Amino acid sequence: MPITANDPKRKSWLEVPQDSDFPIQNIPFGVFLTKDDVITIGTRIGNYAIDLGALQQLNYFDGIELTDDMFMQDTLNDFISDGKKTWRLVRNRIADIFDENNPKLRDHEKHRETIIFKIEEVEMQLPVLIGDYTDFYSSREHATNVGKMFRDPENALLPNWLHIPVGYHGRSSTIVPSGIPVHRPMGQTLPNGETTPVFGPSRLVDFELETAFITTDANIMGENIPVYEAEDYIFGMVLLNDWSARDIQKWEYVPLGPFLAKSFASSISPWIVTMDALEPFRTKGPVQDPMPLPYLQEKGKKSFDIKLEVSIKPENAEATVVSKSNFKYMYWSMSQQLAHHASNGCRINSGDMMGSGTISGPTQDSFGSMLELTWGGKNPLKMSDGTERKFINDGDTVTIKGYCESENVRIGFGEVSSKLLPPYSRK
Repeated sequence: MPITANDPKRKSWLEVPQDSDFPIQNIPFGVFLTKDDVITIGTRIGNYAIDLGALQQLNYFDGIELTDDMFMQDTLNDFISDGKKTWRLVRNRIADIFDENNPKLRDHEKHRETIIFKIEEVEMQLPVLIGDYTDFYSSREHATNVGKMFRDPENALLPNWLHIPVGYHGRSSTIVPSGIPVHRPMGQTLPNGETTPVFGPSRLVDFELETAFITTDANIMGENIPVYEAEDYIFGMVLLNDWSARDIQKWEYVPLGPFLAKSFASSISPWIVTMDALEPFRTKGPVQDPMPLPYLQEKGKKSFDIKLEVSIKPENAEATVVSKSNFKYMYWSMSQQLAHHASNGCRINSGDMMGSGTISGPTQDSFGSMLELTWGGKNPLKMSDGTERKFINDGDTVTIKGYCESENVRIGFGEVSSKLLPPYSRK
């Protein structure tokens, strides 16, 4: 089935600013609260939020097999469970409805008032009920930098790293959408030179520049997923700031890896950009040497050219861009990550989220964390107000943006932006 929604010549009768992340060729999916306090599934074109529940009730999806309440729910899980064919049919239909040459909704003022909202009139919600969250560690540059800092620089990568997409099971209960502030976590740390740990606020809170993909129901328990089929089970992608407390992590991660240093908060962008929308921006990833084992071998363009940017905004000051990176630097692809995840028969469900791991590029200004950008705090970054940062201060707002761009079209994710607050205190 062709992806007609991607036609670069298509224009919408809704106004779309020239540099918008959300032209009619994007059509992401999300969940929002309307000005009438109704939660609905929606999409976005330009600076307009579109109520898909209202569109469905008014029969604009006639001819597509959907349950009666498909878009009148507070999560996308059921829609994602319907699979790739339905996602494509719906996305193509939305593109047709909002095409400048289609008068059906364009010329129906009453319907437009029910269906279309200005983006500032809605409140974005978490788009899916995330049952399970896995975070990978798939940037060679990031893993090498961390290895150099904390281990033998000559053997920065651990022996397994070039053979498997390393990952760990994260915590879904503290994943929040953009705009929700995050509290500095409390935890155990071991001060330098001491032998006894202390409990208190983390002093080394960091961002991690990541993306994440959202899955559909992919297998039954015991069944694996062939790498060449894996992408069929990926609904789309979001931006992810996987907050980290480096001092807590350093004390706790041996022998079982990340725990409380990571589970206090993960922030995601609220619009899920579909794999269909990203199709024109495919590119080859890094050469993999040694060759992965057969179940992870794949051919063709399995990565995506997604430009990424991180800024830090102190309170009462302008934001400072601290990193510019790209998703194409990732050593392990999403297909390889998913195939490996299910290779032992682990069940993958609708709404599961898989983090890429910190995305670092080959140059210092493309590193994806303060740990790397300041090299463990040794080289502080200067902010717009003249202050310096080794890690994230209370009151700082961290914003991650991402987009793909060609001569014809720009497809973006919007942003994930979160403010760091002092430790939570009970009243």
